[in-house]
Amino acid sequence: MHTTVAIVGAGPTGLLLAGDLALAGVPVTLYERRSDTSNLTRAFGVHARTLELLDARGLADEILTTGVRIDRLRLFDRIRLDLSRLPSRFPFLLITPQYHVERSLEERAVKAGARIVRGARLTGLRQDDSRVTLEFGEDTATADYVVGTDGVHSVVRSALGLPFPGRAVLTSIMLADVRLARPPEDVLAVNAIGDAFAMVAPFGDGWYRVFAWDRRRQVTDQTPVTLDEIRAVLDRVHGTDFGLGEARWLSRFHSDERQAPRYRVGRVFLAGDAAHVHSPAGGQGMNTGLQDAANLSWKLAAAVRGWAPDGLLDTYQAERHPVGELVLRSSGALIRMAMVRSTVGRWARNTAGSVLLRLPPVVRRATGVISGVGISYPGAPRAEDVALRGGERLYEALREGKYVLITGSPVPGHADRLRVAAPEADSGEARLIRPDGYVAWHGPAAEAAAVLPRFLP
Repeated sequence: MHTTVAIVGAGPTGLLLAGDLALAGVPVTLYERRSDTSNLTRAFGVHARTLELLDARGLADEILTTGVRIDRLRLFDRIRLDLSRLPSRFPFLLITPQYHVERSLEERAVKAGARIVRGARLTGLRQDDSRVTLEFGEDTATADYVVGTDGVHSVVRSALGLPFPGRAVLTSIMLADVRLARPPEDVLAVNAIGDAFAMVAPFGDGWYRVFAWDRRRQVTDQTPVTLDEIRAVLDRVHGTDFGLGEARWLSRFHSDERQAPRYRVGRVFLAGDAAHVHSPAGGQGMNTGLQDAANLSWKLAAAVRGWAPDGLLDTYQAERHPVGELVLRSSGALIRMAMVRSTVGRWARNTAGSVLLRLPPVVRRATGVISGVGISYPGAPRAEDVALRGGERLYEALREGKYVLITGSPVPGHADRLRVAAPEADSGEARLIRPDGYVAWHGPAAEAAAVLPRFLP
């Protein structure tokens, strides 16, 4: 079987990518090794920038109904991070299980025409100048392009011969979805005491996610987790086990910090955990993968449809690889702060953190990185949502998957890949917004028609 774009891995990253491509009219097939879907998940937080990207796909309002919003994060004893002033329609962290996000993205992708093949275990791939051949045991399929979104143990990455340098940061991390008789007062309870840390977060349906680590008990990933282990860590870290009761899921894993040096080899791309993995601190894993997909999807669609400017596909590496490095640094810094062992060190961490996070520039930088709204690309800053004439918002206009030119002057042509929208108040300026919500160009409205061929040849 041949498809224009094959995606390997039906997690959130692959599903968003598949939906975008299908809506752009690109034939796309998504291969998933699992035979059925799962309601078990590690990711549970959706940050502001990801919600903006979901808003640009008409999904944010639906996903907001599935979870709990948090506009202030308490990190350790005295450090508070205020998200409520983020310059976004979504100035908060949404706590919701990953499977709610996956469900919405899958429904969108299938409705748009994406084909999902389950029980397809990739064993290898090879490529030449014209196509990629995917191997599923004795069966094969071909595609013009392939995107590996198949996780930390990516078969796509291995088949490309790409290294995945890095190291394990934490071992024997425990995850549990549990019932609590006495939930924490804070919506998100986080603390660390040097030889242990624990986080408790609500799913909004009566279940709570517990993330715990105990330096005193370092065992293999295969060692079963017990409720008594979880209770003991909670009691040491928070002074209570919150009345922990039944569990619907218990798991143990280790956390790595790794990044592939290249996100593209010929006709094959990597995104999400196949390209980068990092500590779970900050809850940025799923979010970074979804933002990878949003960056790549419109560029692939442009290449397939024949209007991509020279070098457009290479900008995926240029723009997203530095973001992966940034997330590795920021999440790594958080986890190392949590692991400070000495009493003096923890006092210094808490004191310095609480002082620094009273300084507006520090607050803007910290909240911007962790939420994603402070991340831009060279020459392409993030576009804030603005009101358009007729009661529409910019991120509603982006739902067509096209560039949006905000201008009060008519601009003919490019209707298949450009939406022209009038600002609520015409200042004589124009802004060209990329399909992924970043500003490609801004300047006098009179110059817009002459500039467009640079982006829409």
